[in-house]
Amino acid sequence: MRWGRTRRSRREWAPEGMTPPNGYSMLPWLLMGMGAVSHLFQGKTSNPLITGLGLLVFNSLYIAVVFRAFSGPKRDAPTTWWLLAGMAAITLGLGITYGGPYLLYFPLLGLAAGSVTRGRRLPRVVFPLCVTAAVVAGIRDGWGAINVAYGTFISAMVTAAIFALSETVRELRATRQELARTAVEKERLRFSRDLHDLLGHTLSVIVVKSEAARRLAPRDVEAALAQVADIESVGRQALAEIREAVTGYREGSLATELDGARDALSSAGIDPVVRQSGPPLSPATEALLCWVVRESVTNAVRHSGATRCTIDLGGTLTHVRLTITDNGKGSAAPPGSGLKGLHERITTAGGTLNSGPAPEGGFRVTAELPVAAHASLNDGRIHSPIDPRLEC
Repeated sequence: MRWGRTRRSRREWAPEGMTPPNGYSMLPWLLMGMGAVSHLFQGKTSNPLITGLGLLVFNSLYIAVVFRAFSGPKRDAPTTWWLLAGMAAITLGLGITYGGPYLLYFPLLGLAAGSVTRGRRLPRVVFPLCVTAAVVAGIRDGWGAINVAYGTFISAMVTAAIFALSETVRELRATRQELARTAVEKERLRFSRDLHDLLGHTLSVIVVKSEAARRLAPRDVEAALAQVADIESVGRQALAEIREAVTGYREGSLATELDGARDALSSAGIDPVVRQSGPPLSPATEALLCWVVRESVTNAVRHSGATRCTIDLGGTLTHVRLTITDNGKGSAAPPGSGLKGLHERITTAGGTLNSGPAPEGGFRVTAELPVAAHASLNDGRIHSPIDPRLEC
């Protein structure tokens, strides 16, 4: 199984049988200089010791340059360009002195130059090199200079193109992996926030109604059974909402949410006051306001100790304002509550969210949104990202 995964990961870079270029893939091209080595061993050079030393130094510099070409910092370092200049000097000296097979070191120099040169610098390096190769070969080899100049040009340009394409492929792979990681993280955030907002509210309602049923059971069995029936209904609704959260989409009906808020507040012994005015709202705006109502009412039920909670919704043709105020002890949920995630939702949609003690006492949450609040919609459904810092 592990072997199969290794084969697939290799095929992700290139088709089967192909590997990314590297320094080792550039070494076989040194065989182009075998003609000059043979010329040296046959004793056809006037200074075999100096010539042999020159070939050895050229090959060593070539190996150093092509391996440095695959390291970004080393490729652009001045040392690399000094090594390349040394290769150019040796190639020029051998070509002018001997010609013949020694002229093939110009295409080798082109390979090295193409491996380390990118962008606008490429023509400024390659064209002077080709002209020099043509002049030297023309002096030593006549019309054969055309082949040397052409070989130098092709070796430099093709090498540069292949290496640039290789780097682009690596960058695209890295980008794809980052996008995949971001998508997974975004989905985790969405699911975490939805679970907090859904279960925090629903479980609070279930707890409140369970307490009411326990208090009513000794003196009014029918009323207690009604509370139990409500608990069953809320539980079924929670199951449906969790299924919707798992698929990534939730319906956002503000009227339904306000009815649920009235029921939850009343069951907790908090007097609900709901006032609505203003123009009709878009599904995206309603969905965002649903989260505000849900989180604020949940905090009022669980943490405020209030006896009265006012939900005031109003707006103009361009903006809508939702204010939820309770007369409790003036403290929101503990640190790590959903207000942080709620603030992120509203801010992302271009609105503002403020929460804190009300001037007349108690706690107040105020959300203001543009009427056409932005959200990720699909047939009126809102897709909501989530925050892993939230706690139920």
